[in-house]
Amino acid sequence: MLKGSRTSRTTLLALVASLLLLPTLASSYHGGIGGSQSYQGSSGSVTIDDVAQSGCLCHNEVADNSVQVILDDVPYGWIAGETYTFTLQLIGGPEASGAYTAGFSMRVSLGVLSSDVAQNWEDDPQTLTHTEDSANTEDRSWVVQWTAPGAGEGAVNFWITGNSVNGDQLPGVEDRWNQLLFGLQEGDENTDAFGTRTLFAGDGNVSPPEPAHHGVDLHHMGAKLRAHWLGLLGFGAVIGTIIFAGLLLRYGFSTSYKGRSNQLRLRYKLMRRGDQ
Repeated sequence: MLKGSRTSRTTLLALVASLLLLPTLASSYHGGIGGSQSYQGSSGSVTIDDVAQSGCLCHNEVADNSVQVILDDVPYGWIAGETYTFTLQLIGGPEASGAYTAGFSMRVSLGVLSSDVAQNWEDDPQTLTHTEDSANTEDRSWVVQWTAPGAGEGAVNFWITGNSVNGDQLPGVEDRWNQLLFGLQEGDENTDAFGTRTLFAGDGNVSPPEPAHHGVDLHHMGAKLRAHWLGLLGFGAVIGTIIFAGLLLRYGFSTSYKGRSNQLRLRYKLMRRGDQ
């Protein structure tokens, strides 16, 4: 009887512990995330209005500057109706030990977001997030497009939350996230002439990844290697021709060179006398 009571108590405690963990486990979305979300925080259950604006609080409650959120090819000012292609990348965070390494949630105040490797959250054209396939990436990067609104709309706000995780598909203290927030003014031909720039959030402590290969097999270089050697041979031929021409001019036709042949000396002497 006593043994059965202990077994029931143990089962009940295990069930309660599992229920307490459910809000946290449900917050891990490798298939994308956005909009309003609820999570189990240190002070109880918390609901945020938007992940892109508030952060990925289900993994950690504060942002971490060791994660670099980088957005490349950003214009200095937007042109009405123009579509811009950005590259979003996360650098830093834990080593990826599983299939899903990173994710993001992005929102704009105006315009339309789209991507071949990401999705609009709940069909909202002003939000974008990762997909299950694009979360399974080694370089933690995505290519996204933003189509600017019509003329006269003013500044556009961007909110980007990037989450770098260890891939165990569970929120944990090893997971890190950070935010890139900025505004973009409407531009003209002057700002368009400046080109694009790179914006980032983080401490700037970026270490480039080690190359996967430290060399290239010569047998696989093909035409590029042949072109390289042909270029070197051509350059050497030009240098050789210049040196030969210099020696010929210096020692073959110079009147001050004592080692010329008697025939050349006689010819120079006759030319000086004018006797042809």
